[in-house]
Amino acid sequence: MGNVKFFTNSRVSSRSPAALAHRPLVRRGGAKCLLWFAAGVLTVAQATLYAQARLPESPEKLVREVAYNEMQDHHAHSYWRFWIERNLQNETQREERVETADGPIARLFLSNGHPLNQEFERQEQARLKRLLSSPREQARSRQDYAEGEERIGRVVALMPDAFLYEDDGEEDGCRRLRFRSNPAFLAHLIEARIFHAMSGTLCVDTRYKRLVEFKGQLDENVDFGFGILGRLCKGSWFQLKRTQVSATDWKTAGIELHISGRAVLFKAISHEMSEVRGGFAQVPAGLNLIQGMKLLEQSPSQSEVRPPSHGPAARSLVAAPALALRP
Repeated sequence: MGNVKFFTNSRVSSRSPAALAHRPLVRRGGAKCLLWFAAGVLTVAQATLYAQARLPESPEKLVREVAYNEMQDHHAHSYWRFWIERNLQNETQREERVETADGPIARLFLSNGHPLNQEFERQEQARLKRLLSSPREQARSRQDYAEGEERIGRVVALMPDAFLYEDDGEEDGCRRLRFRSNPAFLAHLIEARIFHAMSGTLCVDTRYKRLVEFKGQLDENVDFGFGILGRLCKGSWFQLKRTQVSATDWKTAGIELHISGRAVLFKAISHEMSEVRGGFAQVPAGLNLIQGMKLLEQSPSQSEVRPPSHGPAARSLVAAPALALRP
């Protein structure tokens, strides 16, 4: 035994049984590494694609989609009954309104928080009777309503091109955009010139692609007839709030208007108006003015319902059931 030698640090031949026994292990280990590497690449790729899918669309594209939805709703809207509380410079009024195929019909019933006195009530009844009995008054009402609707449509159509937009964060679940005049846009009509001279913010419900709030102020004076016919002064501002009243319908929930300037013959003008709307209840389509008036007279009054809060909570209003005319 004294002649027996031990290999304490010998090299094993590549063809030895020990080396051959280790080769499969090396190969299996390499395959596992490749699998882990491939899984990592797939995970990174999936996360990248998911992040790209979640990237918000550009402000310009979003505004164009919002304008399209508002125009579609404008041309094919449903009909509603609601109340309006209007704060003027020297008076607060509340009226009930029903939308009909011939335009809206409204009945004033509160002034400065009190029911109309006998004289004002008599004047209101006389106005309504004149409207319902005079084809000329009805034609004028239809024309005023149609012109107002066309004006709104033209203004909404301006939104994608009249302004430049940039993101300004989020506000109560809505995407807020800041806008300013687009110097490449040429405004010709009066409302286009006023609208184009504004800057401000726009809040959009990104789920429904609908307008929630618009607030803009004039950045410069807007002259009419080279300033001879009139002028709206820099700093005048306007705010509009919208509310969702059904799964597909949105209505105006609030308006603020604060303008100053001068009119023909240099007469100074100042107009302050605040309007809140609520109590929305859908009515049958195709009503005429007489049917709308009957609906106002026989349906329960919404006058005691308080206005919705000035904020995004107003967007989640649930509409009341549709009202029907009694036979």
